[in-house]
Amino acid sequence: MKIKSLAIILFVALISISLGGCGCFWQHMKGETPPPAAEPAKVTPPEQKVEVPMVSPLKDINFDFDKYNIRDRDAAILKDNMAWFRAKANAGKKVRIEGHCDERGTVEYNLVLGQKRADSAKNFLVNLGADGRLLETVSYGKEKPVDPGHNEAAWAQNRRAHFLALQ
Repeated sequence: MKIKSLAIILFVALISISLGGCGCFWQHMKGETPPPAAEPAKVTPPEQKVEVPMVSPLKDINFDFDKYNIRDRDAAILKDNMAWFRAKANAGKKVRIEGHCDERGTVEYNLVLGQKRADSAKNFLVNLGADGRLLETVSYGKEKPVDPGHNEAAWAQNRRAHFLALQ
């Protein structure tokens, strides 16, 4: 009987000691309520100037596999695009030239190749008389295919420079 009483006393003492160390136990004993949880901070992103793309009458050009040189048929397309640049209604309008690749090759390699394609198209237009300050280039590598297929016909369409007139 003494052992049972001693065990019960030790058990109650152990529970009292363990609960006594908990601040929420004393808070509850005093009748206090915990403070409300802080609301998460509202983060508003900084205002950014967003350029809204227009429907572009400019035609895309394509490239051979692993190349960024302008082919004769694509040079003719770029010369036709110059009519848009020379139109008075388009004076001062910016154009984004996007370089694209097919899905073959590494991400890094295709980003570099896409940039070379965009720069090649820009340089060709500047040599024809376009204002280089109104032409911006970007490479999307293989990230934005126009044709999601996995064959030569799809790859040929995805190796391109896309022209996007901006407001």
